[in-house]
Amino acid sequence: MKALVGVSALLLAASVAACGNDDPGPAGSGTAGVDDGAALTLWTRAATESVSKAYAEAYNASHKNKVTVTSYPNEEYPAKLASAAGAKALPDLFGSDVVFAAQYASQGLWADLTERFTASGLKDKVSPGHVTAGTWEGKNYAVPHTVDMSVMLYNKDLYKQAGLDPEKPPTTMKEFADHARAIDKLGGDVNGTYFGGNCGGCVEFTFWPSVWAAGGDVLDAKGQNAKINSKEMSDVFALYRALYDEGVAAPASKDEAGPTWLGALQSGKIGIAPGPSVWLGLIEEKGVKMGVAPITGLSGGASTFIGGDSIGIGATSTKAAQAWDFLKWTMSDEAQVEVIAKNKGVPIRTDLASNKYSSADPRIVTINSLVAKGKTPYAKNFNASFNDPQSPWLQTVRGALFGDAAKALADGNTAITKSLQQS
Repeated sequence: MKALVGVSALLLAASVAACGNDDPGPAGSGTAGVDDGAALTLWTRAATESVSKAYAEAYNASHKNKVTVTSYPNEEYPAKLASAAGAKALPDLFGSDVVFAAQYASQGLWADLTERFTASGLKDKVSPGHVTAGTWEGKNYAVPHTVDMSVMLYNKDLYKQAGLDPEKPPTTMKEFADHARAIDKLGGDVNGTYFGGNCGGCVEFTFWPSVWAAGGDVLDAKGQNAKINSKEMSDVFALYRALYDEGVAAPASKDEAGPTWLGALQSGKIGIAPGPSVWLGLIEEKGVKMGVAPITGLSGGASTFIGGDSIGIGATSTKAAQAWDFLKWTMSDEAQVEVIAKNKGVPIRTDLASNKYSSADPRIVTINSLVAKGKTPYAKNFNASFNDPQSPWLQTVRGALFGDAAKALADGNTAITKSLQQS
């Protein structure tokens, strides 16, 4: 979620919008997909390469069309797309971090999928956060491709050692704090919790669900005004700040910028912490027995940050119908169960949370079921306002956690709103 979108993308997008290929002739007319042996190009960022290739491999084995996947380093990917847009040579399909979807849709980099998506009967069965993110001025430009969510991860062995029931995770953030404090009392090199205190994206991903679960919000519906100077946001920052000040949160939390976040949990020395759902298997590979629970609000509720990638048809593609055949297939029962669930991924389909693979592990069902409950922030200028290391959000985070919290949230709200409204 940290890739920077170059200014060139904004300058070049207008030329693409003018030549967008929503109806590229006979092969692209109608709403059905076409499987006639077309060669399709798909671009993705490195973070999503393995899933994109798994989709393509399974699709190619059962279809005449053939999809070739090319990935680029996360930090280089936006510039690559901008260059292709300027040359009117976008790939047939390209994915994007879901928080950038509104920006790419507004710039006309993807073809309009509204009729096809509606006719597919799948629109109401897939991740609603992704659907909203890929919508611009009432039209659909992208569909869900991968899902990554934030959950509460806790060390079952440390729970037992602290006298806590490992089968009863916290149901409120107040309980979360109590559990973290109890585990921290074990002493030694054990800490109650951990967070990315110098990572804007980490804080978004793990703190914002507590705001949503408490009934608050971070942005208005159009992504034009920040709403971070709220009681719900203040309460969440105050809770984590208290845990840090008390020494319950590991000291390294203050400078954690992301790279060593996972390693802290893999050490087996952290009691409970919010993090990406995909970390469950990575932590257990290190021999740490983990439990999973939803992220809650201060007094209850549950939510999650719906991350991952969206995907759409390049606006300059002349193979829209063939590209749609692939996209529609990726959302099918077959793809979601046999490609995603079989490999312990999170299905983009809300009706497939429990399937023949996930049903064997209640923790996976818990994770999958959150797809229907979470949110994806919607804003055209999301990156510049929140994820860019120079964004006003990171300064707000640092102030709210380690400085004058009230001033940081008030000043941050003003600065972020100004950034969101930049044309």
